[in-house]
Amino acid sequence: MRHAIPAELRAVGDPSGASWVTCSDTAVPATVVMLLAGGLALADAGEGPEEIGVGLVQARVGDTVLVHAGEAIRVLPEVAG
Repeated sequence: MRHAIPAELRAVGDPSGASWVTCSDTAVPATVVMLLAGGLALADAGEGPEEIGVGLVQARVGDTVLVHAGEAIRVLPEVAG
């Protein structure tokens, strides 16, 4: 399953759209695997589940979110692929 990465969030020089630069730090896509209390969730970016904040977005289990500094900043839309 692929996700549409908005052009303004793609890292300069990364035509694959695999990473994004925000305030000189990288944001990474992660899949929400479990919602927790208090605006938190477990999400997996490929190295096992980690706790992240989801208070800024309306994420559901199975959504791919863009995570920056431990906080989901955007739910990425799915695209046919």
